[in-house]
Amino acid sequence: MDLITAGDFSISIKAITFLMFTVFLITTVGYLLGRITVKGISLGTAGVFIVSLLYGCFFFENLGDNLTVTATESKEIVSFVSSALKVVENLGLILFVTSVGFIAGPNFFGNFKKNFKSYVLLALVVIIAGGLACGGCILADKTISGDPTENIASMLVGLLSGSLTSTPAFSAAKATVEARPNGAELESLVTVGHGIAYLFGVIGVVLFVQLIPKFTKANMAEERKKLMVADTGSEKKKKADNLIEMDEFGFMPFALASILGIFVGSIKFGNFSLTTTGGCLLVSLIFGHFGHFGKISVTPKESTLKVFREFGLMLFLIGAGVAGGASFVKYFKAVYFLYGVIMTIVPMIIGFIFAKYVLKLSLLNNLGSITGGMTSTPALGTLISTAGTEDVASAYAATYPVALIAVVIVSQVLLMVFK
Repeated sequence: MDLITAGDFSISIKAITFLMFTVFLITTVGYLLGRITVKGISLGTAGVFIVSLLYGCFFFENLGDNLTVTATESKEIVSFVSSALKVVENLGLILFVTSVGFIAGPNFFGNFKKNFKSYVLLALVVIIAGGLACGGCILADKTISGDPTENIASMLVGLLSGSLTSTPAFSAAKATVEARPNGAELESLVTVGHGIAYLFGVIGVVLFVQLIPKFTKANMAEERKKLMVADTGSEKKKKADNLIEMDEFGFMPFALASILGIFVGSIKFGNFSLTTTGGCLLVSLIFGHFGHFGKISVTPKESTLKVFREFGLMLFLIGAGVAGGASFVKYFKAVYFLYGVIMTIVPMIIGFIFAKYVLKLSLLNNLGSITGGMTSTPALGTLISTAGTEDVASAYAATYPVALIAVVIVSQVLLMVFK
């Protein structure tokens, strides 16, 4: 093994400093952008992803030139930071997905059993509709552009994850193409597609849940009375007495769920696997559901989970966004934005009609389920304000985990079919 020279060490220190500067700069500007509110609509954490894309697109490759290093050292620093951002991305992914599973776990299996027809089935309809819309766009683009099918599929599955604002689908798509011969290029296509569609994916669902009540001239007082609230309280496991807490914040059970999730996600059935995303989500759902095994508590504090969820999402979006930003201009086409709009609107309309006329759901149950099926947390916040009650969150909580798992599977199936 070669010894690290003083020069190499100096470059490493500058590269690490550059990495921290990159992460903190994007975080600061991204949350400032996300905080801007126009008529009750804001980007929230999505602002971090947009700034990451812009940073990668316009500044990242050249920012090293402003440091007091040679051109060769500048390239080495940028290369090091690019690799380090991959670590940032994967760490963020694990924190985010595992937190989501723990939070949803206590009510997930109860809602799955009690409300399968009205909630879970709707989540599947929404995701399958999105998958079919994506498949149709892939076939259409293949006919129009004549590009390699693998490239088209990678871009449009990225568009699908952005349209559904689904970080797990995004990461699963990236993981699926990563091992292919041209995996780096395909990962860039997935990331660019996600970025192109994400903005409308957020705003589209937010507008939908505000406009539908106006178009239908709904009486919100009456709709609140019709709202069927799932009695999730009885589904929560009673905490056993004298449980052994491994640490004050629940870091140990969180880490254990992550380790097991990574292992489960690595198991392959032919060419299919759950990936780190699906594995961590599944294991943390189980941990969250049971709450403890024997006298050992496996439930992190709620405050810990909320911090990890937001912090993980932020890190993931930074790691993925900067890498994709460098390829954004290279691959962007207006037609891709149109495809993203289609993949956002079609699942919502089909889901809304299915819920109203087949499942006979009330308006607020319907819209709450749509926000869960579209995995749109910003839209849920808007719907709560529009409805005037937080009870709509019960429908969201029931559909959201199912939609997360379904969209991961649909994304992987599309990439296996179109290659």
